[in-house]
Amino acid sequence: MATTYLNLVNDVLVRLRESTVASVTENDYSSLIGKLVNDAKREVEDAWNWECLRTTVTVSTSSGTSGYTLTGSGDRFRVQEVYDDTSDQYLESKPTAFFTDALSLTASPKSGNPYYYNINGVNSSGDILVRLFPVPDNTYSIKFAGFTPEAELSSGSDTTKLPKQAIVALAWAKAIEER
Repeated sequence: MATTYLNLVNDVLVRLRESTVASVTENDYSSLIGKLVNDAKREVEDAWNWECLRTTVTVSTSSGTSGYTLTGSGDRFRVQEVYDDTSDQYLESKPTAFFTDALSLTASPKSGNPYYYNINGVNSSGDILVRLFPVPDNTYSIKFAGFTPEAELSSGSDTTKLPKQAIVALAWAKAIEER
């Protein structure tokens, strides 16, 4: 069940024996607790591959093109597995050096059904860039399954699907340390 940002902040405030608030930014202390809740949420997100954050981004390849953008993935997307839905097979991750040799140091790179992928940075929108090898010779439907962290909480009504107790306990511990 999704929990609101305001509920998380108030749960931490109660544990600190402070008064609850009607808005996360009601006072300086509630604003600080809000920051600590977001810090805790990010740590909880990064600590485990939570099923509630599971996402699949599908790329449709074009003949002769090895580089693609995982549109909407964001720069914190963690790839779990890559599957070629067209050829019914999993792709294997290869290091950058492999792709440099295979694509840049060869006059005519091998083309065909892709077997390998490589994360190749992010674009100006913050979406992940990937490369495939062999260079696709046809249209293939490549599915990148992984985990996309949620956006930072900002409005009191923003929600998270992550476990409430883990976020509250960590934010409370951070608040105690801050005191």
